[in-house]
Amino acid sequence: MVEVLIKRNPKTHPQLNFPDYKSSCLRAPKNKKISFSSTSTEISGPVFNKNIIGKLDNDLTLNFSKNNTLPIGHKIIVFGRISDQFSNPIEGALIEIWQANAAGKYLHHNDNNTAPIDPNFAGCGRYITSSKGYYEFITIQPGPYPYPNRGIEWRPMHIHFSVFGKNFGQRLITQMYFEGDPLINSCPMVNSIPDEKAKHSLISTLDTSRYNTQKLLSYKFDIILRGTNQTFFENRKEGL
Repeated sequence: MVEVLIKRNPKTHPQLNFPDYKSSCLRAPKNKKISFSSTSTEISGPVFNKNIIGKLDNDLTLNFSKNNTLPIGHKIIVFGRISDQFSNPIEGALIEIWQANAAGKYLHHNDNNTAPIDPNFAGCGRYITSSKGYYEFITIQPGPYPYPNRGIEWRPMHIHFSVFGKNFGQRLITQMYFEGDPLINSCPMVNSIPDEKAKHSLISTLDTSRYNTQKLLSYKFDIILRGTNQTFFENRKEGL
C-alpha cells in the first residue's frame, strides 16, 4: 500500500484560525501536524452491507417515534447520488446523517438551546447507497438555532453527513444547507471557506419532481468525491 499525503488547500478549505468564528481560535491546532501510516484495523473491514440497515433507518420521522406519532415540523425528502469525478456511482457507501429538530434543538445533553426536545424525533439516520449510488432520507426540515459567537449568532438550517467507504478509515464529513436560506451568507462557519464554488457544493437544491406523487418538498444533494467539482468536506479534500 502506498500512502499519499495531500496538503491542505488554503483556497478551498476553511481557515483554521478564523476570527469571525470565535471557537476556531480556541480549537485550531498550534503545532505542525504529525502524519503516520494507517494500521491494518483502519484499512481493512468491516465491509458495510444492507444487512445492518433496519427498515426505518432512513426514515427519521418514524425511527424514534412513539406509537407511530410523527414529529413536529415540515416533512421533507433529502436524496441524491454519490459519484466519483467521472460520474461513476459509488455503491455500498454507508451514509449517516444527524440534525436538529424543527425547533433547532439536538437530542444531546450538551445542547443548551432553550428550544424544546421533540419526543418523537432523534434526528439521526443511515442508508447504504444503491448500485447506482443513490440514497434517500425522509426527515423533518431542521430549524436554525442560536449559538454564542460574536454575541449571539444563528446557524442556518443544515444536516450533517458522514460518508463511509469500505472501512472505518475511509470517512468523509460534511454539512448540507438548504437553497434559499438567508442565514447561509451570514454564517461565520460557512464564510470560513474562502472559495465560493466550495461553499456552493454544500447547498442542496429544491426539487419539484415529487410535488404531486408524494406531496413532500424534496431537496437534492449530490456528493462528488473527487475532481474539480467535488463536494467540500471538513476533514480532507480528496474523496474515498
